[in-house]
Amino acid sequence: MRLLGRNNSINVKKVMWCAAELGIELERVDMGGPFGGLDNPDYLAKNPNGLIPCLEDGDLVLWESNAIVRYLVAEYGQGKLGSDSAANMARSDRWMDWALTTLANPFRAVFLNKIRATDATRDEAAMEAGRVACAKHLVVLDDALGRQAWLSGESFGVGDIPLGCYAYGWFGMDIERPELPHLAAWYERLTQRPGFREHVMIPLT
Repeated sequence: MRLLGRNNSINVKKVMWCAAELGIELERVDMGGPFGGLDNPDYLAKNPNGLIPCLEDGDLVLWESNAIVRYLVAEYGQGKLGSDSAANMARSDRWMDWALTTLANPFRAVFLNKIRATDATRDEAAMEAGRVACAKHLVVLDDALGRQAWLSGESFGVGDIPLGCYAYGWFGMDIERPELPHLAAWYERLTQRPGFREHVMIPLT
């Protein structure tokens, strides 16, 4: 099984961390960013969007990181990460979808301007607007985590994975952040997980 994509991509981190939690041996191949290759016809035949990651599992080729994570859990989870019931998976799915529909865009505005932009290309207004929006949205997470230990419920599950990757960036950037104690405590619990430490807690680039 192979995953095509560079290791500093949030979407690649999701999949690699999930695989580690499930004990899956997953070979990662550098692609995208400085490695290029996304406009190669062979790659576009696998993922016509020209984005990462892309999973190869035998004859199956999948793109979209959340779909890949869900596949790994459904196919190889054997009840792990909350896959033991439809209700538990639905509780996780809502947070996986929320990460993409609500948090991803403002987070991207902060991350790209704070970490990847130069002084000449940085859009300070967009970065600040993104930071304010993220802070507002993360209050929702903090409230949920004040009522349960994990986004997936009473135990760690697949619903914690996408937002855990965003949380690493949020807490790792030199930005102003509101005090959200439940979110901070959840993040601290994530940092104790070996898969998170190996695949997510790498330098922000």
